Amino acid sequence: MSKFACSLSIGLALCVGLPALAQDEEADNVTAAYEENGRYFTEDDIPTFNVAEDGTVDWLTFSGFRRYHAECHVCHGPDGEGSSYAPALKNSAVDMDYYDFVDVVVNGRQNVNASSNQVMPSFGDNPNVMCYLDDIYVYLKAHGTGAIGRGRPAQKEAKSDTIQEDENACMGS
Repeated sequence: MSKFACSLSIGLALCVGLPALAQDEEADNVTAAYEENGRYFTEDDIPTFNVAEDGTVDWLTFSGFRRYHAECHVCHGPDGEGSSYAPALKNSAVDMDYYDFVDVVVNGRQNVNASSNQVMPSFGDNPNVMCYLDDIYVYLKAHGTGAIGRGRPAQKEAKSDTIQEDENACMGS
């Protein structure tokens, strides 16, 4: 099963057990090394974004903006900038290992102690998050690196047939 298929499937918990890729500190987790059916990946096969010189973003980045604001923004604030309720996420996709990011979204996280009371619920059973997890990840990565600014991207690539087929399969259409 491909990494993308894992992140797109509602049965993602089966894939979360994959070990995180060992990355040296110099590994580039941002630059797109190749494109496959409208999706961009780093040399380590990690989903990433693509922004053309004219500001056109890849479909997943655009979709990620929409999905983030539908599902994540209520706690983590507009554009992943954070809120008084939950921390900023805009740098999480840049600083955090992809598989750790997936694990937190799927399983949730609790950081409760004398100075902190942060609880991230599990979204592993929510197809509105799980079917678009890579989209949300690449959007946050694009914003966290400054490749795109705040707000809805003005221009986007067309959604590929493969992305549409994967979305339909994941959502049960």
